[in-house]
Amino acid sequence: MRVFLLLCLLVVGNAKPYQPINIMDFMKNYDMMMADSSDDDHDHDDDDDDDDDGHSDEDDKDDLDDEDENCPATCHCSPRVMQCSDQGLISIPEKIPEDTVMIDLQNNDITEIKEDDFKGLHKLYGLFLINNKISKIHPKAFRNMDHLRLLYLSYNQLKEIPANLPPNVIELRFHENKITRVQKDAFKGLRKLHVLELGANPLANSGMELGAFNGLSTLYLGVAEAKLTAVPKDFPTSITEMSLDYNKIAKVEVEDFIRYKNLQRLGLGFNQIKSVENGSFDSIPNVREIHLDNNRLRKVPPGLGSLRYLQVIFLHGNKINSVGVNDFCPVTSGVKKNLYTGISLFANPVKYWDIQPATFRCVTGRRGVQLGNFRKK
Repeated sequence: MRVFLLLCLLVVGNAKPYQPINIMDFMKNYDMMMADSSDDDHDHDDDDDDDDDGHSDEDDKDDLDDEDENCPATCHCSPRVMQCSDQGLISIPEKIPEDTVMIDLQNNDITEIKEDDFKGLHKLYGLFLINNKISKIHPKAFRNMDHLRLLYLSYNQLKEIPANLPPNVIELRFHENKITRVQKDAFKGLRKLHVLELGANPLANSGMELGAFNGLSTLYLGVAEAKLTAVPKDFPTSITEMSLDYNKIAKVEVEDFIRYKNLQRLGLGFNQIKSVENGSFDSIPNVREIHLDNNRLRKVPPGLGSLRYLQVIFLHGNKINSVGVNDFCPVTSGVKKNLYTGISLFANPVKYWDIQPATFRCVTGRRGVQLGNFRKK
């Protein structure tokens, strides 16, 4: 399961302009995952596989023909997969085969998901509704979908989080909708959810009610390209990656990360941050990567030298005019567990020839530091 989650993150880890996804890649990952989970049960049955199912090659061909006959019009069906992308559909197709595992409905004109649109699809694992015009989802639309793990609703017109989401979903994406409010217990019961994408919605701090993320064990939570003016304080304590790039956050304070002790990657690029309070990063000692590029910082944030595992820090595109010899590395040798692999300081008014070489004593090599002349536009 962890391998499958990692593959999903690599495919669509960060929100980007809409690009169609290849559903068959997800199907391959699904098949590998299911094969891994059943290896222990079938190690001694390999020699009998051809005889046990009672099917010949001709029977398999007939099965494929049956799939085509039962496939909804304008869609293409293969075993366990229904592909209906780019067909100008305005509603969910009827009579979807009950053994369907993956449904691809990307890039259509669907406006609503009704109560019985997915009735009887108890084996459904992935549902891709990206880039439609969905503004309404019936509260019972996802009932009895206990096997659904991937639900992609990005690039639609939803104004709120749908009710009664599938209980075992592990990846949930709402990128670029019209969501302005996340109500208390909006994700109640989703204890297996690991990826939650809410970026590119007109979502402000006031729009996230206290308790909105109750019960989640999410690893990745993204609210980039929104209307946040401060780091949210009520995210799940489990998160290891937080993406808040392209917001209007003005400062980083000590209490911002107290809840997030497991954080390993922090995205705060393209905000309006002028200051980072001393001690702000003390609560996230395991952080590996911090993005503070394209902000309004005038100095290197304090406390970086105490982060023993920090490997990447992006500070380019700020207003930093000086760099101290101990800004990045601890004074005592042997304290840092991981050397830096990336420090970016270009597009700042600091004169790189004034920086002492010892400043980068805990960097893997010359290529780990990116410096450059500052040019006023």
